[in-house]
Amino acid sequence: MKSLKFLSITLIALMLVSSCVQKQTELEIEVVETSRSGNKLSKIDTFSQVESTSKISLNPKKTFQTFTGFGGSFTESSAYLLNQLSEENRQKVIDAYFADSGARYSLTRTHMNSSDFSLGQYSYAPVEGDTLLKNFSIEEDRDDIIPMIKDAMAASSEGFDIISSPWTAPPWMKTNNEWVGGELKREHYDTWALFFSKYADAYKAEGIDIWGFTVENEPHGNGNNWESMHYTPEQMTEFVRDYLGPQLEKDGKGDLKILGYDQNRKGIKEWVDVMYKNEANAKYYDGTAIHWYESTFKVFPEALQYAHEKAPDKYLIQTEACVDAEVPKWQDDDWYWQKEATDWGWDWAPEDQKHLHPKYRPVYRYARDIIGCMNNWVDGWVDWNMVLNRQGGPNWFENWCVAPVIVDPDQDEVYFTPLYYTMAHFSKYIRPGAKRIDFESTDKDLQVSAATNPDGSHVVIVFNPSEEEKVFDLTLEDVTKTISISPQAIQSITITN
Repeated sequence: MKSLKFLSITLIALMLVSSCVQKQTELEIEVVETSRSGNKLSKIDTFSQVESTSKISLNPKKTFQTFTGFGGSFTESSAYLLNQLSEENRQKVIDAYFADSGARYSLTRTHMNSSDFSLGQYSYAPVEGDTLLKNFSIEEDRDDIIPMIKDAMAASSEGFDIISSPWTAPPWMKTNNEWVGGELKREHYDTWALFFSKYADAYKAEGIDIWGFTVENEPHGNGNNWESMHYTPEQMTEFVRDYLGPQLEKDGKGDLKILGYDQNRKGIKEWVDVMYKNEANAKYYDGTAIHWYESTFKVFPEALQYAHEKAPDKYLIQTEACVDAEVPKWQDDDWYWQKEATDWGWDWAPEDQKHLHPKYRPVYRYARDIIGCMNNWVDGWVDWNMVLNRQGGPNWFENWCVAPVIVDPDQDEVYFTPLYYTMAHFSKYIRPGAKRIDFESTDKDLQVSAATNPDGSHVVIVFNPSEEEKVFDLTLEDVTKTISISPQAIQSITITN
C-alpha cells in the first residue's frame, strides 16, 4: 500500500511538473490579419491544420536600428476636409489614426508654407523685404492644420512626433521670385534660417511641439509643377552648417532634429557623401529623409544600406509616400489588391526608367516597401495625406493622389481603404523605441520583418503576396507555434511572453 501511495504521489508530481513546463513553453500570441478576402485587422484565433511548409525563426539577441515611428501627414487638404465632415465622422477619422483603438500613429509630418496639397499658395512671411520676419504669422494654419493636430494630440495616449517641411521659401527670398523653382538667394540664407526658428516658436505657443525639420521637400525641384525650391547637396549643407544649425542652437532649439535630402532613395549617395563628408558638415544633420517615387516596386536596398553605413548613428526616415497620379477608387476594396494602379512614371518617365513604373497593386506596394525599408535600416516611415476626397484632392495643381482614408464631405461619408489597415499593421504594433531583430525565413515568397517593443513584446510582420495559403512554424527560443496566413494577406503577430 505504501508503495502504491508513493507511486500515486510521484505520478501527480510529475503531472504537475509537466503541466508547468507545458505552460512555460507555449507561445502566447495575438494575430491580426488584413486580406483580400475581407479581413481588416481581424483577430485570428484558429489556424489551418495543414502541415507547415516553412519556418520563421526569431533571434531577438541580435538587434539593428531603433524605430522612431510610423504615421502620416497633416496637410491643409486633409484638415480642410475634416472640417467639412460632421463632428462624429471627424472624430471617427482622428481616432482611427491616433487613438489606442486605432492605428496609433507615432511619427507625422506637415508642411511649412503651402504645398500642392493646399487650397492655394501662401507663406508665413508674405511681406517682401521683411528680413527680420517681424510680420511672421501662422494665421493660415489656424482654421485647419492646427485644429487637426490638436485633435490628434487629444486622441493619442502616447503622443507623436511632428516633422515639418518647407516646399519653398516665399518668392521674395528666391532667385526667380516665383513659388515654383528657383533657389534661395544667398543674402536670405540667414532670414530663411530664422524662419524655421520662428515657426517652431509659433507652434509651441499653440501648444504644439515640433520634433524636427527636413530642410527642403524634394530639393531636386519640381520646376514646372507646384511649390518647390532647388538645392545642390553642397548648397543645402552650407545652409545647414552655417545658418540653420547655428540659428536653432543660438535660439535654444538645438534639440530640434534636422534631416537632409528629402527626395527619392536612388539619389541618396551623392547627398550623404556631402552631408557626412566631415565633422563640420555632419554636425547639425541628425539624419536623412527619403521618398519612394523612384519606382513602384523597387526598395533600393543598396542605397539605404549605403546611407546607413555613411552615418550609422543618424536617422534614416521615409518622410513621404502615396499612390500618386490616381483618382481614388471609392468603396472598392478589391481595387487596392489588383494590379491596376499607375503612377507619374507610367506616362512621364524617360524611356530608360519606364521599367521602374509598371502597373502595381497599392496594398502590395505599401506592405513590400515598409518591410523592405525596415530590413534596410530605415527607422521611420511616414505616409503622405491622411485624408483626401473622391477626386484625390483638394490639390491646387490637380495633382491627384490616394490617401488611406477617402471622404465624401457632401454626403458626410468616410471610406477606410485597405491602405489604412495596411499602415495600421505597422504603426499600431511596432512602437517608438522598438528594435528590429534578426530572423530567418525559409519561404522566399513571404516578406517578413520583426521587432522587439520597449515593453518586451516581439512583433512579427508577415506579408503573403501569393494566391495560396501559407502555413509556417514561428519559433522563438526553441518554442514553436504553427500559424497560417491567408492568400494575399498581411499579418501582425505579437508574442507577449
